[in-house]
Amino acid sequence: MFCGKIIPVGGRFVDIFDKLKILTDAAKFDVACTSSGVDKSASPGGIGNAAACGICHSFAADGRCISLLKVLMTNVCVFDCKYCVNRRSNDTRRAMFTPRELAELTIQFYRRNYIEGLFLSSGVIKNPDYTCEQMTEALRILREDYGFSGYIHAKAIPGADPALISRLGFLADRMSVNIELPSQNSLELLAPDKSKHSILKPMGYIKNRISENSADLVRYRHAPRFAPAGQSTQMIIGATPETDFHILNLSENLYKKYGLKRVFFSAYIPVAENTLLPARDTKPPLLREHRLYQADWLLRFYGFSAGELLDEQHQNFDPVMDPKCNWALNHLELFPMEINRASYEELLRVPGIGVRSAKRIVRARRDGSLDFTVLKRLGVVLKRAQYFIVCGGRAAQGLRISHDSVLRSLLSERELNLYNFNRYPESEPEQLSLFGNSLNAQEELQKCLTGEM
Repeated sequence: MFCGKIIPVGGRFVDIFDKLKILTDAAKFDVACTSSGVDKSASPGGIGNAAACGICHSFAADGRCISLLKVLMTNVCVFDCKYCVNRRSNDTRRAMFTPRELAELTIQFYRRNYIEGLFLSSGVIKNPDYTCEQMTEALRILREDYGFSGYIHAKAIPGADPALISRLGFLADRMSVNIELPSQNSLELLAPDKSKHSILKPMGYIKNRISENSADLVRYRHAPRFAPAGQSTQMIIGATPETDFHILNLSENLYKKYGLKRVFFSAYIPVAENTLLPARDTKPPLLREHRLYQADWLLRFYGFSAGELLDEQHQNFDPVMDPKCNWALNHLELFPMEINRASYEELLRVPGIGVRSAKRIVRARRDGSLDFTVLKRLGVVLKRAQYFIVCGGRAAQGLRISHDSVLRSLLSERELNLYNFNRYPESEPEQLSLFGNSLNAQEELQKCLTGEM
């Protein structure tokens, strides 16, 4: 039996608002979108208020940033995952929307221009099939009764009947199945009600249905579309002892085998006292999460493989140096690269050259040779790139290229001390702040937004 008091279902607005507060707050640990929000009230004479809870942002296929209502169908759950705030043994307030309540709430928010879509997940109430039926009915009401065509991201429930997952997929734009913990051993310890098979099975089913649906759309122009925005998953980072090497290889295999659009990483926030989990006062490993996202970008857009970025001898990313720069410093035999002859794939491996600037370089070379002045106009970050390239056989004026000189130039004194401590632990480190005031910290923040390195 789960712990906590369930708010009774009723028609009164106060009940709906209480449910909304509980179920949006319970959904905040699901990061398969870019979460943000703000609390503000209307100015005198104005109209409309905004609330941070429950509003997140994601990006549509055409690049638009869209606001989503992120909410659970219910935070009642028959599972007892030790890392989860909604586990059945946790004494917390419980609530559940009816399908009609959730659909009407979404439409009211949409009509008021608060949101452009819905991000729907759920705890498992009664059993996976019942939970999936409730979610499906809510989406059916939105699509059919209200004619809602906005973006919907729905979480598939592991263990639900494939026919139910299929119905959900024809109503949602994107689906996801959270793998959560990176190994079977960790699942057995912390989520005994789940298994690797129960998670990967619906992931494989969704992949096959998307493939079949693509063939149907070729033959039948007006065939219904199954999860047209693809599927994604999420892994919790820092709750269990798996290394970055293990996590990155798992991510690479998931992309290859299941055709995922994204693997999301969530730094573990301690929400429970348990000897198998980090202590409650442990800080979330946000910098580690950041490095994994950078490496994930390199896998998806820069042509790197997991084995190039980490190996058995180096199983975790350097906290100071980003993965692309670290790889380049360890492969100086490949540099400097002639900017006027290097292929597009080679250009992507140069620190400071992103996907867009690499494409611009290839186009600009058709009109003549390039120099450092032109590269700067094309958007190349020369502070990094100048150590790894030459233009017409010439390096930047006055530049000496060596492992140590590049390190000294790219890192601040504090970061250099920390880098040396990671290599020689007998020295005294200083704490690294991801959001410090240094120029490098500001560059890191910019790369968080653009993904380019």
